[in-house]
Amino acid sequence: MEVGVFIPIGNNGWLLSENAPQYKPSFELNKEITLKAEKYGFDFALSMIKLRGFGGKTEFWDYNLESFTLMAGLAAVTSKIKLFGTAATLIMPPAIVARMATTIDSISGGRFGINLITGWQRPEYSQMGLWPGDDYFADRYAYLGEYTTVLKELLTTGQSDLKGKYFQMDDCRMKPIPEGDVKVICAGSSNAGMAFSAEYADYSFCFGVGVNTPKAFAPTNERLLAATEKTGRDVRSFVLTMVLAEEKSEDAWAKWEHYKAGADQDAIKWLGLQSAVDTKSGSDTNVRHMANPVSAVNINMGTIIGSYAEVAAMLDEMAEVPGTGGVMLTFDEFLEGIEKFGQFVQPLMKSRQHIKMELEAAE
Repeated sequence: MEVGVFIPIGNNGWLLSENAPQYKPSFELNKEITLKAEKYGFDFALSMIKLRGFGGKTEFWDYNLESFTLMAGLAAVTSKIKLFGTAATLIMPPAIVARMATTIDSISGGRFGINLITGWQRPEYSQMGLWPGDDYFADRYAYLGEYTTVLKELLTTGQSDLKGKYFQMDDCRMKPIPEGDVKVICAGSSNAGMAFSAEYADYSFCFGVGVNTPKAFAPTNERLLAATEKTGRDVRSFVLTMVLAEEKSEDAWAKWEHYKAGADQDAIKWLGLQSAVDTKSGSDTNVRHMANPVSAVNINMGTIIGSYAEVAAMLDEMAEVPGTGGVMLTFDEFLEGIEKFGQFVQPLMKSRQHIKMELEAAE
C-alpha cells in the first residue's frame, strides 16, 4: 500500500478547531514536511487548491498558497517522492496546465502528477466573477472529460485538435512533452464522478469513514470497482485519513477530545452552507460527507486514533480492502506526526515492510 501526505497548503491543516495547532502556510513549512516524508519513504505528497476559506474564529483556510508553484519549489528540493499538484479546472485552461505540468516534470525528473477538481464551492469563483452559473454543477464531469482529453493528448503527443462542446482546440501544440508518466487523480464520488475516474483517472481520491472504523470506506471502493469493470481500467483509491498516534492510546484520544471541544462552529457552518448549494448533480458524497456535523472538526475524514501498534494494525486493515491503492495522511501537527509515523508506526505495518527494508538497507 502506498502512503502519501496531504501537505498543509492552507492554514491549520485539516482541523477546524481553536484548540488545534494554529499556523499559516509557508514554503518552508511544506518543504520541511515533504523532506521528512521523503526521509521516511512516503510515496507521494499532494497539495490542494483552495481559493476561499471558511472564515470563523480560526479563519480556516483563509490563508492558502497556490498548488503548482508550491510543488515546483518542492520538486527542486526533493529527489524521490512523487508530487501531485491540484488544478482548478474551471479557471485553468488544460493547455496551460499541461505546460506547467511539463515544467514541473522537468524540475522533478519525472515525479509529477495532477489532481483534477471541478470546483464545488461557488464563492471561490464568484468572488472573481468566474462562476459560470449553477447549471455547471450538472455538467461539470462532461466538461472535465473534455478537459482531461485535451490535457492527456498534450502530455502524451504534444498536440490536440479536439472539437467538443466545451473546448475547441485549433491544432494546439506543446513541446517538450514530459519524460515521466503524469498520473491523474480525481476525487469525484457521485455516479458521474465515479464514471469519470473509471474512464480517465489513475487514482480516485476518497474519504475514509468514521473514527477507528478502518474498513468503513469499502462501499466507496466497491462502487469504483464496479465502474472500472465497465471501462476495463485499473483505478485504485487513495483514502484520506487523519492519524493521531501516541505511545499510549489514552494520550491520542485526549488530543482528539480536546480538538473536538474547540470546534470552530462558524467555520463548520460555512462548510455546511456551501455543501448544500449543489442541487443539480445529485449527491456528491465526498462534499456531503465533509459537512456532516458528526465530526466536522476535521472535515469528517476517516480518523485513526490510538497507540502506535493500534494505528499500524488499523492502517493494515485499510490495505486489505479491495481497490485500495494507498492512504493519504494528515496529522494535527505535521512535522511531529510524520516523525512518529516514520519511527514508530510504519515499522509495525505489514503493508509497509518493503519500505522498512529499504530504509534499513540505506542506513
